[in-house]
Amino acid sequence: MNEEAADPLAEFRRINVDGTLNLARQAAVAGVRRFVFVSSVKVNGEYSEPGHPFLADQRPAPGDSYGVSKCEAEAGLRALSQEAGMEVVIIRPPLVYGPGVKANFLAMMRWLQRGVPLPLGAVTDNRRSLVFLENLVDLIVTCIDHPAAANQTFLVSDDEDLSTEALLRRTAAALGRPARLIPVPAGLLTVGAGLIGRSAVAERLCGSLQVDIGKTKTLLNWRPPVSLDEGLLRTAAHWLGTEWSGNVNTEFDGK
Repeated sequence: MNEEAADPLAEFRRINVDGTLNLARQAAVAGVRRFVFVSSVKVNGEYSEPGHPFLADQRPAPGDSYGVSKCEAEAGLRALSQEAGMEVVIIRPPLVYGPGVKANFLAMMRWLQRGVPLPLGAVTDNRRSLVFLENLVDLIVTCIDHPAAANQTFLVSDDEDLSTEALLRRTAAALGRPARLIPVPAGLLTVGAGLIGRSAVAERLCGSLQVDIGKTKTLLNWRPPVSLDEGLLRTAAHWLGTEWSGNVNTEFDGK
């Protein structure tokens, strides 16, 4: 996260824990019946084991200061709920994308739009979950008054998990560009990244971070209203400054 603070955890706690609990206490005093908190999948951990996606109710295992602060905020909200009688709903999203997306997702679109060859064509065995912004908002709205959401924790995604290679190809198709992917073995990428001090980058590109939204779908009878391909198309259209046509077609047969 390019942290510059001398004590990153203290800074994250100041906002994510102290700020959240301060707001929640004021909400309880004001008679708010339910508090919906957008947390992070980082509470579950940084990477999921292949074939074993994160579950909403498994034991938290945050791996960085941001994840720790979100986990502590969740614990504080649950304690406050017991004390004040205010219902708390926790939602943990993975990577959120959509019109106006920044950071790594924006960098990925830039690489693909420019036709930069990427050595990720062999990264096909990992799985990454992501969620389109509108889908996340839809779940938040659902959790405002759904009777079954009270005092529950939910994971959210587009309900389609992709390998890095598939994500690049599907995003390139949304941009109307070919994906220029070089099939370098994932193990070789990891070793090479370690030699130049970029092991964390390789882990994000080659590792899995997959969530199981079965509880969300079953308990709330919820499904993401926007498909992953439509979400990618709408994100790409906004970035390219074009009008989205409403047609979902991810095939690209250009050279």
